[in-house]
Parts: sequence; structure tokens; C-alpha cells
Amino acid sequence: MNNLLIVAAGGHGKVVVEAAVAMKKWDKVAFLDDNFQSIVNHHGYPVLGSLASAQEFQGEYKDIFVAVGNNQDRLELMEKYTREGFNIPIIIHPTATVSNTVIINHGTVIMANATVNASVSIGKGSIINTSSSIDHDCVLGDGVHICPGANLAGDVSVGRMSWIGIGAIIIQGIRICEGVTVGAGAVVISDIASDMTVVGNPARPK
Repeated sequence: MNNLLIVAAGGHGKVVVEAAVAMKKWDKVAFLDDNFQSIVNHHGYPVLGSLASAQEFQGEYKDIFVAVGNNQDRLELMEKYTREGFNIPIIIHPTATVSNTVIINHGTVIMANATVNASVSIGKGSIINTSSSIDHDCVLGDGVHICPGANLAGDVSVGRMSWIGIGAIIIQGIRICEGVTVGAGAVVISDIASDMTVVGNPARPK
């Protein structure tokens, strides 16, 4: 029996569970959430216990996926569950278009209608959200979030735990360092240093 626990019963968890179920890989799917006593089920799936209780269910659920929006929290929880012996899968919605030359690390989700083209590398625990696109030869670090409708041209690099906002556009060859936030709808035409927030067209420091 191949069963899946999804960590965090929030809005992101709703989208993750639909992608997971659409894959038809798991016999049973359930959630963990620290509000489990007040959330009996989430989006039609049971909420079994708190985030700290995962090992109580390990006999039945070998796979666990962290559906937490905060990039740092997501990576930290993944490390915790890896130490506890869980398998952390990759989730790819069947409507996503993903080249067979793409490298995808564990704990990453690729949502519905996203496109990931040739020779892309995606770090662990990343989110490639709905209808976003990543063109050839891009490199994404761990814990990156490419928000819905964002578009990365070819040969872009995005550093660890960076956030590319909804509808943002990154032109070819840009280097985005670690911990960067790119605002919604921004157009990035030059490299961005670590821990910066940029907004606008063209994108400038906020």
C-alpha cells in the first residue's frame, strides 16, 4: 500500500492534494495540521494529527509532502521528516508539460498547466505554480517559489528561497540571488542581489 501524508491543511494544501490525487499514485491521502482538532477533514480528506505526530502514522503512510507556503519553513520541515525516515516525493500535475531532460529534486510540486522546458534544474522543496513557465537551461535553487503565471526566459538562475511573484517576467540570462522577492507583475531585466525585494516595470528595489 502506497499512502501519502500532506503537511498543512491550508490553501496550498488544497492544490497539492488535487495534483497528488490526479497522479493516481497513492491509495490513500490524508493531512497533518496543528489545528487538527478543529479541522476534521480538509477538502474532503481526513486530518489525522499535528505536524509533530507524523511518526505515529508512519506504518501506514510512507510518503510525506510538505505543503507549506513559507519557503524556509517548508525546507526545515522537509529536513525533519527526512531524518524521521519518510520518503518525500515529487508531485507533478498530469496537465503540466515537463521535458524529460529536466532534473527535479524531492519535495517539489509542479502545478496544473505549468511548463518546464529542456535542461532545467529545480532544487528540492520548490513550487512551480499554476500556469507558470520555465524555459530552457534555467537553474532554480532549493525552496524557490515560482508563482502562478510567472514566466522565466531561458538561462535564468533563481537562488535558494527566492519568490517570483504572480505574473512576473524574467528576461533571458538573468541571475537572481538567494532570498529575493520579485513583486507581482514585475519585469526583471537586470540581475538581483541577495535578499532584495524588487517591484515594477522595469523591476527596481522597493
